[in-house]
Amino acid sequence: MKLKIKKINPCAVMPVRATEYSAGADLFACIENPITLKKGETVKIPTGISVEPEDKNTVIAISARSGLASTYGISMANGIGIVDSDYRGEIIVPLINLGSSDFTVEKNMRIAQLIVIPVIFPEICESECLSDTKRGSGGFGSTGI
Repeated sequence: MKLKIKKINPCAVMPVRATEYSAGADLFACIENPITLKKGETVKIPTGISVEPEDKNTVIAISARSGLASTYGISMANGIGIVDSDYRGEIIVPLINLGSSDFTVEKNMRIAQLIVIPVIFPEICESECLSDTKRGSGGFGSTGI
């Protein structure tokens, strides 16, 4: 499968996988000047790119970079970003600073990962009942710690 990438900003950096078997390709901040995220602040960071997956039965998942999250507390405000296969706008990454100090995003800094995932599109149908299972409706913590 091919993933078409369109630079909508000439300064954009193409996504790149860090190693041959990296699941995600790094996304880069397409900004002119550094942006400082204060503690608890959320900022939308542009990437300067839009995408088109060859296979329409996929979704582009945008995920936090583990190094930024574990070292600095920089994560994505929406947890995982979902880019539908028919979206052609710019990929914007909403970063949130959950760390203990301010963090500065620099031009062309690696800020997130792009992962292509297959999707199953089920037929949605209403039902009066669902099958019984051992777990049933046991929710959070019902299977133990």
